[in-house]
Amino acid sequence: MDDAALDQLKAGQKAVWGMGDYRKIALLTDDVAGPLVDACAISAGQEVLDVAAGTGNVAVRAAREGAAVTASDLSPDLIEIGNARCAEEGLDVAWTEADVEDLPFADASFDCVASVFGAMFAPRPERAAQEMFRVVRPGNTVGMANWAPESSVGRTFGLIRDFAPPPEGVPSPFDWGVEEIVRERLGPHAGTVEIERRNCDWSFESREAALEYFGNAGPQAALKAGLTEQGRYEEFRERAWALMDELSVGEEGVRLQPEYLLVVARKRG
Repeated sequence: MDDAALDQLKAGQKAVWGMGDYRKIALLTDDVAGPLVDACAISAGQEVLDVAAGTGNVAVRAAREGAAVTASDLSPDLIEIGNARCAEEGLDVAWTEADVEDLPFADASFDCVASVFGAMFAPRPERAAQEMFRVVRPGNTVGMANWAPESSVGRTFGLIRDFAPPPEGVPSPFDWGVEEIVRERLGPHAGTVEIERRNCDWSFESREAALEYFGNAGPQAALKAGLTEQGRYEEFRERAWALMDELSVGEEGVRLQPEYLLVVARKRG
């Protein structure tokens, strides 16, 4: 991918993730932040970066532990929401607009760099890994939570890609949910890589309610707008409902338990 195409892709990502109401999506994934903060042993006095922070689930948990927290995201809309959230909770978190592939921080600036379902969406995964390890101090941790490709989230994004294919040459973000690929990407930088498989647990009254709720995520909101204009949204909706019926583990309504990898990698040194 040349520079012009990359710039266009990132501009699109910045716009898309500002669509919908990501606060509602963040509620679904808030329970993931605590286990990642614990796994990285984040504690008072540490300097922590929540990268691709969304509305700051990790930042909030780390700040509650007494860490000095910086939160960064590509989307200025999400930064505004996250900053307001932290202010409302009386938490001192420094928010800044930043690209995980080009972090505006000096080498070895943080004791921990963490990302929950954020850095995995960077179009150049090796570059994202390099940057996260560059800004963390030797002997300290990079933590990630990444959706598995076979999870309900991964399967749903696969359906989205059927209707709105990504640019040629961009790897699937859900490769970050494959253990062998994670070790391959982090191995050049890490002395150890620990991976745990975990699941979220979400319940909705119906498949209609579930699809409407997921529509608060930027990519789904953008897709709905585009497909509605093309007269193709009903086709997507029917396939999405069928997928939920297939993946639901509950007897009533829709219950989804998407799998993710909890990754803690320790930088050499």
